Amino acid sequence: MTVERWDPAGAAAGLTPQKLERLLEASRHLDEPRFGLGEAAAELAPLARQATGSRLGADWAETAEGLADDEVVALIRLFTLAESALPGWEAGDASPVIPLAAVLKRRGSYPGDLTGWIRANSDNRFLPYGNLMNRL
Repeated sequence: MTVERWDPAGAAAGLTPQKLERLLEASRHLDEPRFGLGEAAAELAPLARQATGSRLGADWAETAEGLADDEVVALIRLFTLAESALPGWEAGDASPVIPLAAVLKRRGSYPGDLTGWIRANSDNRFLPYGNLMNRL
């Protein structure tokens, strides 16, 4: 058994094009152990959160603007599954699924069956809409 390590200094590097590509690649391997990430899962864990204020993570709303709809859906599926499958990827109301889903809704390209899929595959009560208190 191995223990995951999280290095806050590594999170400060943020989301690079290489890390984004690694996450997109992992989204094509949802049926594989650790989504094919292996040891890179620990390094990428800080990116499994939306950055806000002092919280480390990535600006997923901004990132999604440069992605195709199918890539955004793929990341939503990855982050939904990874939150319960990978140590350190738990995000609660800071889940990237929330801003990624919001981008798709704004574009008018949110798949009708995606909310049902998210709920069937996650225990995170904030997905896909976010924390109600933050929306008031």
